[in-house]
Amino acid sequence: MGFKVIIPARFASQRLPGKPLLDIVGKSMVQRVYEQALKSLANDVVVAVDDHRVYDAVVGFGGNVCMTSQDHPSGTDRIQEVASIFGYEDNQIVVNIQGDEPLIPPEVINQVAANLELHQVQVATLSEPIECLEDFVNPNIVKAVTGEDECALYFSRAPVPWPRDSKARSLPTGIRAQKHLGIYAYRVSFLNQYVTWSPAAIEEVEKLEQLRILIHGVRIHTGQSCMPIPPGVDTEQDLQRVIEFVEQDG
Repeated sequence: MGFKVIIPARFASQRLPGKPLLDIVGKSMVQRVYEQALKSLANDVVVAVDDHRVYDAVVGFGGNVCMTSQDHPSGTDRIQEVASIFGYEDNQIVVNIQGDEPLIPPEVINQVAANLELHQVQVATLSEPIECLEDFVNPNIVKAVTGEDECALYFSRAPVPWPRDSKARSLPTGIRAQKHLGIYAYRVSFLNQYVTWSPAAIEEVEKLEQLRILIHGVRIHTGQSCMPIPPGVDTEQDLQRVIEFVEQDG
C-alpha cells in the first residue's frame, strides 16, 4: 500500500504572514518542502492549503494541491479532510510534514512511515536527544518521555525528566532527555477518530495537540530519528538561517 505525504500549508502566520510563499533562494517555502517530500518513498504528495494564493503557487510549480476549509483548529484536522476528499482507505498510512520544514530529510519521512507499519500502531513520530541545558529548559522545544516499547508516556514544554536532586540546573544523568520532532505518520482510521474528539484540558494547557491522542489511550510510537532534522522556520531569523544553508549547499 505504501504511504502518502500531506503537507498542511496555512497562509496565515502570526510571526511570518504568508509563510508558505516566502522566498528561499528562488523557490517558495512550500515548494522546498514539497520537493523534499518527493525524494522520499511516498507514492503521492499533496499540499493542503486554505488560501488561493498558496493554491495557485503550488499549481504553478506543478505540485499536487487540495483546497481545504479555513476553519480547521489544527493541521491534523486539515489532513483528515484531504484523506476524506481523496477517499483514502482506513488502513492507508499518511505522513504529516509541516509546511515550514524546507530542509526535512527524505530519510526521516521514510523512517516514520516504516515505524508505523513495523510497530503496528495508529500513530508514529520521532525524537532526538537534547544535548544542551538551554534546549532542555526552552518551552518552545517539546520534550518526549517514552517507555521501553518506545511509545510515548508524555509530551511537555517543561524540562522532563527533571533531575530532582540536582542543586544546579542540569541535564538528567543516566537518561537522555528527548526533543520531540514535529513529523507524524497516521492511519486514516485514526484520523477519522481524532476529528470527533474535543480538545483535552491538558492539551489546552500545554498547547500540544498530541496530548489529546494520549488522553484517549492511543499509543504513539516515538522512535529516535535516523538523522538530525534541521530546524523549521518560525521567525525571520530562522528564515535567514535556512537561506544561508541553501546558498552554501548550492
